[in-house]
Amino acid sequence: MQRRFRQVCSALKEQSHVRYAKIASAGGYSNMNTMMIKATTPDDVPLQDKYIEYFLTLFSLSPSSCHSFAITFTRRFGTTRSWRVALKCLILLHRLLRSVPGNSPLSEQLLWIRSNGLISLHPCHFRDTCSSSSHSYTNFIRSYAHLLDVMLDSTDFEDQQQEQVLELLPQLQSVIDRAMDCFPVGLAAQSFMVHSAMKLIIRDGFVCYTRFRKEMAAVLDNLLQMPYRSCIAAFNIYKKASVQSNQLYEFHEWCRAKGLCGSYEYPLVDPIPHIQIKALETFLSGMWQLTEDEEEEKPLIDVEDDQVSWETLLETSLTFPHQNDRHGHEDEQAAASAYNPFYQPNEHCGSFPRNPSYPWGL
Repeated sequence: MQRRFRQVCSALKEQSHVRYAKIASAGGYSNMNTMMIKATTPDDVPLQDKYIEYFLTLFSLSPSSCHSFAITFTRRFGTTRSWRVALKCLILLHRLLRSVPGNSPLSEQLLWIRSNGLISLHPCHFRDTCSSSSHSYTNFIRSYAHLLDVMLDSTDFEDQQQEQVLELLPQLQSVIDRAMDCFPVGLAAQSFMVHSAMKLIIRDGFVCYTRFRKEMAAVLDNLLQMPYRSCIAAFNIYKKASVQSNQLYEFHEWCRAKGLCGSYEYPLVDPIPHIQIKALETFLSGMWQLTEDEEEEKPLIDVEDDQVSWETLLETSLTFPHQNDRHGHEDEQAAASAYNPFYQPNEHCGSFPRNPSYPWGL
């Protein structure tokens, strides 16, 4: 009875918001508020594609509308106490971020609003008051908001040189960590809407892990030719990856059991044996050296390409079996945009191109 009462009160409040927004629109103001409220109603109906198309078309025709959207999103997400409204706000933001380049006005406006303290995705202060399992929904919304906050930091990142790659890899690892944090528990784990959000989260994790594995392999191939500090940075990234790969494997197993995404979509998670990490650590601590001039660094071994590799030096550790091979084949995915690792072009009424090879849509 109490739960039903809260739902009725929430519905009446939403109707009041819609009426107010319509009045503001009739008075000459933008109908951005109306569309935002209609897109994020407090019911179990999934976010409709027509609202995604509307906002993308609006951004394409009028880039300045990104500022109005950012303000409207901030007001809507920042004031709601309904987990359904908050979740739809985040799904809307997530899908829009996946559909625009990282250097778009939308990303710039969201970063500006965040830097001015108008919105806080992390720490997120949302608290659900409209369900009997408020704690589980609150935690999921906050974890999801944290993920999108990290994504905002990554959208305009360029990776044109080796030093920049060593900055990109921790960014990708951070996104993967935040994606794994979006682990619903309690009633949230049974919600259809939460499952819809999880599919977006998991698939972006696929993109990040596939790109991380590709870039990490390139770094390791050039390990012996890298300066000292770059090599140490690469080793620390690789060491973290050895722990993260085990966590990611368990996370994917849980997602498979829940039927989230098709089994064929999951990339193979390569295990990194601990003996390999120890061997590489010993090798680096004993062999790397700096020149007398601290401003100049030199690699450990000056060799021609393909003469020697780090794998050759650690060949005794390479016979470790891949325990995850039983879960399928390699499913390589295309690397993401240089500016936005989550950018997935799509077809709509605006000027954004479509990528027919992308099976997941917006």
